[in-house]
Amino acid sequence: MKKEYDILVIGSGLGGLVSALILAKEGLKVCVLEKNNQYGGNLQTFVRDKLIFDTGVHYLGGLSKGQNLYQYFTYLEIMQGLELQKMDEDGYDRISFEEDGMEYPHAQGYENFIARLSAIFPGEKENLERYCEEIQYVCSQFPRYNVMGETSYNEEVLHLNTKRFIESITSDKKLQAVLIGSNFLYGGDSENTPFYVHALTVNSCIQSAYKCVKGGSQISKLLVRKLREYGADIYKRSEVFEIVFEEDHIKSVKTTSGKTVVAKKIISNIEIRSLLKLMGPEKLKKSFVNRILSWEPVSSCFSVYLTLKPHSIPYFNYNIYHYQSKDHVWKAFHYKKELWPETYMLSATPSKKYPEFAESLTLISYMDFDEVKEWENTVNTIIHDEDRGETYENFKKDRAEKMITALEKKIPDIRKSIKGIYTSSPLSYRDYIGSYEGNMYGYYKTSENPLKTMVSPKTKIKNLFLTGQSVNMHGVLGVIIGAFNTCSEILGREVIDEHVKKEIES
Repeated sequence: MKKEYDILVIGSGLGGLVSALILAKEGLKVCVLEKNNQYGGNLQTFVRDKLIFDTGVHYLGGLSKGQNLYQYFTYLEIMQGLELQKMDEDGYDRISFEEDGMEYPHAQGYENFIARLSAIFPGEKENLERYCEEIQYVCSQFPRYNVMGETSYNEEVLHLNTKRFIESITSDKKLQAVLIGSNFLYGGDSENTPFYVHALTVNSCIQSAYKCVKGGSQISKLLVRKLREYGADIYKRSEVFEIVFEEDHIKSVKTTSGKTVVAKKIISNIEIRSLLKLMGPEKLKKSFVNRILSWEPVSSCFSVYLTLKPHSIPYFNYNIYHYQSKDHVWKAFHYKKELWPETYMLSATPSKKYPEFAESLTLISYMDFDEVKEWENTVNTIIHDEDRGETYENFKKDRAEKMITALEKKIPDIRKSIKGIYTSSPLSYRDYIGSYEGNMYGYYKTSENPLKTMVSPKTKIKNLFLTGQSVNMHGVLGVIIGAFNTCSEILGREVIDEHVKKEIES
């Protein structure tokens, strides 16, 4: 098979699908190639005991009418098709510590957020007001955070450090820990994490927080449906194994499924290290390649998925971020193996018939790739199913047991409520998502050198462009903003702004 396109997108993660749809809406002939059996990257879901579990996207912010993700999804024509459940307005996230047993809420709405926490921390209202003002200001300085507006980064904002900023807001150590308690969402590092990473992650959820009723995959399914409506071709089980160059540009790619795809422009949505390996590092400047290879991946994780017996655990419409103590918040991914898990995120899904009860729980904790390194040369997906052996299965059972033991302190009756236990390790995330060493959020950013991990969507190869969380911000909003920036390099910013404005206002 040989077919020529205007645009070829390699990888069907969110960034690839959004980029493809933006360009297909402009009338370009688009093709998307996906190596796995399911589209969507981190949006993938899977089924156990007839229940849906999310791989990566557990909740979304900014989805109320007029907010940024609502506007993006409206432009992409998928907003009306989403089935959403608004999370607890008085605490969509709750931070807990073993040392006191309380749950400290992150509430929706800035006034509500301030009111709920100042009731627990008397005398901190003005500090909380300043915190909310600052996260909104920092977000406003980022290109496309509010869909249109800023066109370049404010370097002064980029250099703000999260830990130092939070310490300048309040001297109360417990409140500091509560404010950064959801840093599991970006793998916060006490010495390095820029404040913009924190602000971009939490601000949209304070505005509004929702769960996808049928899992994050409904986003990718709607995007794929729209792509096909606009005439795009999209193929799964089509891994690119060769990139064919002609002088200074890419001419075509070849896939394991036997396709040769010719395109005028290529967008890579695959992990940037995988792209370097695929095309050969000699195609790009040595200094650029060395910079990429110097990046440190964000930690991976180990997840336990529990299906529950009917009417056994009351449903809770929020996420719990649990720590051994307030001192663990900034060093959770620097865990000691003998004490693991020292922190976890817990979420629940309601029963369809009896929504006051949970039908499943998801429990996630950090895990270094080194813990699964002895099995790194095996691949286990629906397409490539290699048996990793009894030692690997025993490893997963042991870690699941430790996670459940930790959860027992919060839910004492959990063991007698469990129907089924399923797990995923850093290898699962690597194989299904394609992230380097199974990392959750791309690569660590640093306030000392924020530009080190910022990569232009436009490369030195004149028809190759980049998108996705490994080269942009992570998270649904961050990746979508990155996709719009990538397409702006292809179409021109003015064209995109004009069409987005027209559709949103209509």
